[in-house]
Amino acid sequence: MQSKSTIEEIRARFDCDVERFSDLETGQKAIMDAPVLMESITAAAVAVCPNMKQVLDIGCGAGNNTLKLLHKKSPLECHLVDLSFPMLERAKERIEAMNSGPVQIYHGDIRSINLPENRFDVIFAAAVFHHLREDADWEAVFRKVFRVTAPGGSVWITDMVTHEHDAIHAQMWKRYGDYLVNLGGESVKELVFEVVEKEDSPRPVTYQMELLRRVGFSKVDILYKKGCFAAFGGVKE
Repeated sequence: MQSKSTIEEIRARFDCDVERFSDLETGQKAIMDAPVLMESITAAAVAVCPNMKQVLDIGCGAGNNTLKLLHKKSPLECHLVDLSFPMLERAKERIEAMNSGPVQIYHGDIRSINLPENRFDVIFAAAVFHHLREDADWEAVFRKVFRVTAPGGSVWITDMVTHEHDAIHAQMWKRYGDYLVNLGGESVKELVFEVVEKEDSPRPVTYQMELLRRVGFSKVDILYKKGCFAAFGGVKE
């Protein structure tokens, strides 16, 4: 893990990558079935909490997931967290254009940002937790997410995932490589794989589902999985 990118290095890369995260129709193209993942978590959020008032978007990027939610339910009080200030600026601008509710931004790392407990009806965490490193870090963040979720609220995660068996992981990783080649050629595959090797440390869906239960979410579900990407979450009773 010592060779992985630092938080500052990750922040610097995303500061320069806002446009790639600003397409609501396609989502981030390097993510397999990104539109399906966005639809899955926003539909689940509305189904679980149709009377939601407040949403927290962790690692919001340019705001796509909150925007998708606002197409289903608005107005909302939107709280946006991201390492990248340019991302936050773009997300706030886009969300305010279609939402009459207040928009609050938090610039920094979810691990160190102060948030009120038992507050948020819906929490999204899209393509962000794969930047966590050690087990203790994962558990601390999941416990924090549970604390700030309102009773009856839910958290919904979309992310790159690994697999428990090496052979299965290799199979799924090959499928992802083939997808990237079809997307933009061998050079795109090499670039994405290089970034993942340097920057990311994803965990299996099974690991994260067990962690959701351990920290207190009473009902957990997998909404969608394709290759190395999945959508899943939990409800706090």
